[in-house]
Amino acid sequence: MLTAHTIKVLQSLDKKKFRQKYNLFLVEGNKIICELFNSNIKIKEILSTDPQKLDRTDIPVTHISENELKKISFLKTPKDSVAVCFLAEDEKTEDKNIQLVLDGIQDPGNLGTIIRLADWFGIEQIICSEDTVDVYNPKVIQATMGSFTRVNVVYTNLVEYLSATENVNIGTDMEGENIYTFEKPEKINLILGNEGNGMRPETEKLLQKSISIPRFGKSQSTESLNVSMAAGIILGQLFSK
Repeated sequence: MLTAHTIKVLQSLDKKKFRQKYNLFLVEGNKIICELFNSNIKIKEILSTDPQKLDRTDIPVTHISENELKKISFLKTPKDSVAVCFLAEDEKTEDKNIQLVLDGIQDPGNLGTIIRLADWFGIEQIICSEDTVDVYNPKVIQATMGSFTRVNVVYTNLVEYLSATENVNIGTDMEGENIYTFEKPEKINLILGNEGNGMRPETEKLLQKSISIPRFGKSQSTESLNVSMAAGIILGQLFSK
């Protein structure tokens, strides 16, 4: 049986300040939890309504009731198990040939989808501005469907990073080069801006190339694409070249 204190701590992990305070985050659902077993993420313990489905001798698995699961889950429909994990060290590795750079992405679903896209296309590293939504936000973790275990997400000062990188800084702009005829540089930082405001002016100043996704609809009235949708289209085209 979970103590009231444990439940209170786990419930608080939906907020970044408490994830940092306790150095913990939650992963929900057996499917995503199984992704953790082949990753570098350290699991403190697993709380499950059916421990036999997660038969691990190396990780403590505690049996909990359905009612306890509902209390600690951040999902509308809780899923079988919750893994309590330690936050990973934020480590930037050397620049990769293709990287995503996120400038102020705020929506957890967008970040989760972008991480999943990166995993799909084999992009190993995403560089984020310091105000981009936290990768350990429960909604981000859920939206990645386990891809967060295979993509290194780093938070840093973007102006400093983009000023020093040897990759070509590429951003999206309605007046940019057509993505379908764009000649891909060998090393790329694909920069994606905030959902409502786009890139900050100081980020935009550091762009070396701009690309656009042409509209084919007859009305030409759609103002813009969701940032994760745009990322998927651009990556699909870049990797086809």
